[in-house]
Amino acid sequence: MNKFMLMLLIIYLLVNQLESKVIEICPVCTIRNIDEAKQIVQPGDTIMFREGIYTASNFVSSLQGTSEKWITITANPNEEVIFRGQSTAIHLSDPAYILISNLKFEGQTANGVNIDDGGTFETPAHDIIIENCEWRSMNATGNNDMLKMSGVDNFIIRNCRFSNGSPGGSGIDMVGCHDGVIENCIFFNQGSNSIQTKGGSSQITIQKNKFVNGGLRSLNIGGSTGPAYFRPIDAKYEAKEINVYSNIFIGSQSPIAFVGAINCSVINNTIYLPSKWAIRILQENTSEGFLKCGFNSFINNIVFVNNSSANPTINIGPNTEPETFYFSNNLWFNQDNLNWPGPN
Repeated sequence: MNKFMLMLLIIYLLVNQLESKVIEICPVCTIRNIDEAKQIVQPGDTIMFREGIYTASNFVSSLQGTSEKWITITANPNEEVIFRGQSTAIHLSDPAYILISNLKFEGQTANGVNIDDGGTFETPAHDIIIENCEWRSMNATGNNDMLKMSGVDNFIIRNCRFSNGSPGGSGIDMVGCHDGVIENCIFFNQGSNSIQTKGGSSQITIQKNKFVNGGLRSLNIGGSTGPAYFRPIDAKYEAKEINVYSNIFIGSQSPIAFVGAINCSVINNTIYLPSKWAIRILQENTSEGFLKCGFNSFINNIVFVNNSSANPTINIGPNTEPETFYFSNNLWFNQDNLNWPGPN
């Protein structure tokens, strides 16, 4: 690179940096919530919460950066920011190119954080990164999720912690979400699920996470969705091409459940002492033309049980196609029966 081109690059970077700004939010600041920040935020800006406990809901529609200039929502470095109470702490409708980091959520009564496409199925929410955040102690008992995502494409959730979820809810619940990664997260003491991918969700990788007592079904690969909520609307499956790699599951009634799922893979995971089943193969949506749960893979996994857990190891429900599943190179171990060959 010649000196002239280097100089142009330096000027471009400096101008780009000068154009971006930090918008501070605090109880005594001029800007007190994300909705107020939206009035002045531009692509490339950072919305920065100062230390404190925030008890108001934040609802924002169409908060969007660009592919070159994302909008960041974060805490001031080395300061603790907690969103406590209310129905939902942050609700982003139809966002794009948003990074959320270093925030904590607790005690919500509906969903902790909600991200959706605003009901515009043709224009999904997209390009969302959530990292280094923590959800804890939902103040709810029903189908209330710590992180609810509907119609979100191209997303990453990493290095987050989810503990003490609602008994009837999920840590992360996805309806019609696509092209995402969930990695290096911890799920502890969840209700129905730690992670659920349903409503036409596809091409999602779940890898390198740890699940401790992750709910009735730590991973609900699929589910049961009303016809009006599928994305795409004509999907004939709950979940497709969900890939589960190198996770650790401790406890849970059933760590893995394939529910109306097709072409999904569970590979290189460790399952330790599930309380009832290691794997479930189910079909909850039996609408006409809907594909039966089948053509999924379970490969290179370690399943550790005893005589008190996971007996039988695999639960197969009606209207499924278990004969199309592929099982290969798994280690099945029963600490109370060293001669156990594994499930039939």
